[in-house]
Amino acid sequence: MSNPESFIDEVSEEVRRDQLYKLIRRYGWIAVAAVLLIVGGASFLELKKARETAAAQALGDATLAAMQLETPEARLEALGAIEVDGEAKAVIALLAAGQELGAGNTEAAVAQFDSVINDPAVAESYRQLATLKKVMAQGDTASAEAHRAALAPMTAAGQPFRNVALEQLALVEAQAGETETAIALLRQAYTSSDATGDLRQRVSQLIVALGGDLNAIE
Repeated sequence: MSNPESFIDEVSEEVRRDQLYKLIRRYGWIAVAAVLLIVGGASFLELKKARETAAAQALGDATLAAMQLETPEARLEALGAIEVDGEAKAVIALLAAGQELGAGNTEAAVAQFDSVINDPAVAESYRQLATLKKVMAQGDTASAEAHRAALAPMTAAGQPFRNVALEQLALVEAQAGETETAIALLRQAYTSSDATGDLRQRVSQLIVALGGDLNAIE
């Protein structure tokens, strides 16, 4: 006669196995669905990443090919044929504006800059860069007031192009006859902790040209 305890263990094991099978039959589809969801989600993310990479490569190739054409007109036509949106659209607009300037079309270039400046979907850094380039492109064809309004917000602490904006605003003030204001702005740019060597060199030359004392800021 078999050991009663062994028999009870075998029966208990059979009961547990039967319960497990019942649970699998009843809820197994949930586990299968979870596995499919995980696998499907991972595949979708990989596919999305591959598509984004391919799109970025295609955009880069098209942009490079456009910029390698011989004339500004040809480059403009090729850039205009590139279908983009978001920040990529801003980059293409900035490149197109540069080509318009190269072709002598200042108004068309300003329109390209404005398309970036006025697009709320574009990152602030791109909008500020477009603003700087617009001010440089317009020069004295726009009023000092217009340039001040565009540049002043960019000279606040923490702004990405603060030092360049200070330099450009100083040029605006110098052209308006506000020499002391211009020198003060240039000194701010020169003493900025993140000013580059090239910027300090340009600024120091401007300070001297405007009659300022360079030793006072050393």
